[in-house]
Amino acid sequence: IIVADRRARFAELKEKTDKVRKRDVVLSFGSALGGAEDVSGASVRVVQLDNGFPLGSCINGSVVQDPAFVDFFSNHLDWAVFENELKWYWTEAQRGHLNYGDADRLLDFCDRAGKPVRGHCIFWAVDGAVQQWIKDIGGDRDQLMSVVLDRVRGLLSRYAGRFPHYDVNNEMLHGRFFRDRLGDDVAALMFREAARLDPGAKLFVNDYNVECANDPNATPERYMALIDDLRRGGAQVGGIGLQGHVSNPVGEVICDALDKLAAMDLPIWITELDVGEQDEALRADDLEVVLREAYAHPAVEGVIFWGIMQGHMWRRDAALLNADGTLNRAGQRFVDLRSEWMSNARGRMDAEGQFKFRGFHGTYVVELTTPAGTKMLKAFTIDKGDAPLVLDMDNL
Repeated sequence: IIVADRRARFAELKEKTDKVRKRDVVLSFGSALGGAEDVSGASVRVVQLDNGFPLGSCINGSVVQDPAFVDFFSNHLDWAVFENELKWYWTEAQRGHLNYGDADRLLDFCDRAGKPVRGHCIFWAVDGAVQQWIKDIGGDRDQLMSVVLDRVRGLLSRYAGRFPHYDVNNEMLHGRFFRDRLGDDVAALMFREAARLDPGAKLFVNDYNVECANDPNATPERYMALIDDLRRGGAQVGGIGLQGHVSNPVGEVICDALDKLAAMDLPIWITELDVGEQDEALRADDLEVVLREAYAHPAVEGVIFWGIMQGHMWRRDAALLNADGTLNRAGQRFVDLRSEWMSNARGRMDAEGQFKFRGFHGTYVVELTTPAGTKMLKAFTIDKGDAPLVLDMDNL
């Protein structure tokens, strides 16, 4: 019965996706070749290079040494996030001893690959993720506030302009370490300082279980109340992160959470997706549930996996790539979906010198071949919009 339900749901989601992620396009060639020859009846070929909906993965120091991972990452993924290397416990394990070398090396790797990176994370609200020397400060409020400000200022001054997103204080629905010691308003202060130091970065809340309906601490309503509190304190909340560490996902439950959170009028990203399931065929099906729900929802702007390769992930039953670099069934499903969400079109120009098609948002090239054999290549981008996109190829 679940399979039948999922099939019906997927059919519905494909219709939603067509509305949310695609647009009618009119390529108008007019005198694209300077009027030198007749272009009516010319053949047109449109190829999509990139989807406008980013898909990414977390990386770490060891996985980027694996050529099979690097190959898959380069060809199939658009964004990255560092698994641990930017976290405070990693960059300052001992007070005053700063280590940004590991993060710098990963940033260099992403720069060479041309991939943007999410900054994860400036602070982490859960007690177990706070290093001992910070806990040892104890009740000295001024000293704790001083190291908190040093952290945000040191990190964001160093990397200003390098991370388009930051998770500011990770998992505030599940932890209160800094708020319990410095007052509730410290959460908004973290956002205000981050915005001052790197005004171009989108500042996210980030938490887990919000999309699962199985955690009373992490309901969409609680998440929305947290965002409202932050905004009242002057925080420029720029995005909502849903981690997405899921098992046995139910599409309608995920969609319900997304619908509620969309009322905040903020971009939503699935920031740490891993779908845990021992059986690979079921894992592929479960992964498809989450990806289709995310892609069909207008509020969702990207999905980042929390690792994809066996042996380089915290969850052992969630990989897309086997340790030898071959795709497992979940990985193949991901590749198939990515390919489904790309548009290619070919045909002939009409009598008005136009070529019409409907395509997914993203970057494209069009090749025009005239009856005389002359070729012309142009690049263009399809952005979001309800009205048809009319592009004058003479002026591109």
